[in-house]
Amino acid sequence: MSNLLFDFPEDETTRKALPIPRRETVMQAVERFEEISTKPESPVRSIRHVPAREGQYAPIPAAVDARITEALASRGIKQLYSHQAAAFEHVHGGRNVVIVTPTASGKTLCYNLPVLNKLLEDPGARALYLFPTKALAEDQLNELHGAVEQMGSDLKCFTYDGDTPQDARRAIRERANVVLTNPDMLHSGILPHHTKWAKLFENLRYFIIDELHYYRGVYGSHLANIIRRLKRLCEFYGSKPQFICCSATIANPKELAEAITAEPFALVDQNGAPSGEKFFVMYNPPVVNRQLGIRRSYLHESRRIAIDAIQRGQQTLVFANNRLATEILVTYLKDAVEKGATPSGMIRGYRGGYLPKERREIEAKLRSGEIRGVVATNALELGVDIGSLDAVVLAGYPGTIASTWQRSGRAGRRQNTSLAVMVASSAPLDQFIVEHPDYFFGQPPERATINPDNTEILINHLKCAAFELPVREGEKFGPHDTGELCEFLKELGLVTHSAKAWHWTSDSYPADAISLRAVTSDNFVVIDVTDGNTIIAEVSFPVALVTLHEKAIYLHEARQYQVEKFDYEQRKAFVRRVDCDYFTDAIDYTQVKILEEFDQRPIQRAQACHGDVRVNRQIVGFKKVKFYTLENVGAGNLAMPEQEMHTTSWWLHFPAEFLNQLEQYTPSERANGLAGLANALRAVAAMLVMCDPRDIGTSLTEEIAGGLVAWEPNLYLYDTYPGGIGQSLPLFNQTKRLLEGAEELISRCGCEAGCPSCVGPVGEVGEKGKEAALAILSLLRAGVTPSIASEEVPF
Repeated sequence: MSNLLFDFPEDETTRKALPIPRRETVMQAVERFEEISTKPESPVRSIRHVPAREGQYAPIPAAVDARITEALASRGIKQLYSHQAAAFEHVHGGRNVVIVTPTASGKTLCYNLPVLNKLLEDPGARALYLFPTKALAEDQLNELHGAVEQMGSDLKCFTYDGDTPQDARRAIRERANVVLTNPDMLHSGILPHHTKWAKLFENLRYFIIDELHYYRGVYGSHLANIIRRLKRLCEFYGSKPQFICCSATIANPKELAEAITAEPFALVDQNGAPSGEKFFVMYNPPVVNRQLGIRRSYLHESRRIAIDAIQRGQQTLVFANNRLATEILVTYLKDAVEKGATPSGMIRGYRGGYLPKERREIEAKLRSGEIRGVVATNALELGVDIGSLDAVVLAGYPGTIASTWQRSGRAGRRQNTSLAVMVASSAPLDQFIVEHPDYFFGQPPERATINPDNTEILINHLKCAAFELPVREGEKFGPHDTGELCEFLKELGLVTHSAKAWHWTSDSYPADAISLRAVTSDNFVVIDVTDGNTIIAEVSFPVALVTLHEKAIYLHEARQYQVEKFDYEQRKAFVRRVDCDYFTDAIDYTQVKILEEFDQRPIQRAQACHGDVRVNRQIVGFKKVKFYTLENVGAGNLAMPEQEMHTTSWWLHFPAEFLNQLEQYTPSERANGLAGLANALRAVAAMLVMCDPRDIGTSLTEEIAGGLVAWEPNLYLYDTYPGGIGQSLPLFNQTKRLLEGAEELISRCGCEAGCPSCVGPVGEVGEKGKEAALAILSLLRAGVTPSIASEEVPF
């Protein structure tokens, strides 16, 4: 029986039986890093020791059914962690609760215990579990099955997702006490077919949202609207479920839970679980060209550190921040182990584009120890049980403090001693974090934000709501009156008004047209034509434009495929297996135009603004980049369709009178300074609003005829999603923090004239880009007033 049956770590006897050599190999690696840290200009910027932590316990509440108590006792578990007991008391008292504790702290029992307790008391009750991925749902189903067997109960628990066989679906709808699903299936497979799920909705007592921190930005904005639809149906069927949410550590879990569900919550944030000791190393690749600020490749350094760990016998997980970096690292690691004693099959990649069967196989082999090393995107950041790893290597800063701790927590999940190494890239945000370890270790995690009232997202889910049930006159959808919105849908020919309600009349199925991970939908299918036509992956629309254009090298499991045909209309890319020594990197061209200015504040003859903008973006070419050396070995032109979107933006407007203060610089040098400033601002902005830097686009108004007198540029930081996802207003309100963070990032960088770690390389930004950027910031900072932001700056 799995020792994670109730998501408890091993008891003392089990822990003492763990093999000692595992700790010794970790300590050998730590001692090596400590030795390196004593050398001049060491790349090891910090080594932090997080000591083992004793658990804090509480008695099992008297209200817990005796069958559950006995099942726990049979495993030697006679008390709960303090946060588990607190969560049970809140749920038992009828309150919605959000639990926020670190990775591997037993959060599963926080919802399993009250849910199973209720179902044993009332077998007719129902519970719906929501997980962000199918893999996580399948993992938790195994836990539930084991618990039900130990209790000797006949409660029925099933997953319901896209992989569920058609012939099993009816039985699940009728018999399941607990349904485990994901937002996609809830959105398109359950809510639109609610009449088939009448028994579930009539008796729904608990709604569980696991990995709550994952639902931020676009995904969280969609989920909030799905919950609006769910609550609407529950009201129709006469039920009012309690919400139980679990989250990794973020700054505002209660606020996020309340924003997603529009319900009040109690917060449990005092962790009672024990933890093993952890060593966290901050590693900054050495500088190889001081004048240009060029460092050794972070991918090469990550590869070297991972290989060292694997050869020491440590089961190692490497996190990369994007698909391309993942595939490059898989290629590097497989090449390296083939030259040693480790079989290449023990190194695998893991990311979203892989087919479900591949991912389940990798997860199982990680648990069994057959695989010694995996390179993954954030797809493995969540709590899928992959056994007890010894080491985690982060190839690049994940973008947030919360994600960094979440990823590092994947090692040492059984109270083992573990090692996490963050290898910084040359990106400005990475450099800020690695050179300010005290900021990272002393700063609380970031806030998660959503914008469920994004117009496109809201309208799309209102369509789904109208499809599910007629929208009554005067009915609200969230906080919004639906009358005017339904009139708009009527103009589109989707609804009609009769009997004091709006009725769906279109033949379309609205849920199918909505992608929850983007504001717009449409995925591209990747078809391998090497031997017949085989689907090898599915890629989202934005990613497809930069990775599947014709002549692109598409990487999958360290194999290279050249794109022979990109069928934009049919959303297909046809690829053929090739063997080449380079990969491709797309080049884009972007223009931004202001549509409406919502607010503006003066800053020393300039203005900080936010509002609606139109962004036009086109992929115009690509570079060929050689593996290992990363040298540019070729290029090509492309004529891809131009993409247009309306979104929200924060921007700085620089009138001529502001620029005239920079008389020591030529017009082109001033433009270089603004370009460099844009790069630094984006890095700091991503940190402030807890998003991936790729969620924020940058653009500068182009110079127009007439020279400097007529040039009054705007520097834009815009949301890269149609309609915006709520990032521009927080940036506007934190303008002071944004400018101060950018100034510190640039001024503390040791390069002479600009590098990838601050304003960008001199070759891209131009002459005096760094110097001019600092001069612009100095003028702006002198003019920042307290009204710009009242919050204390943490930089």
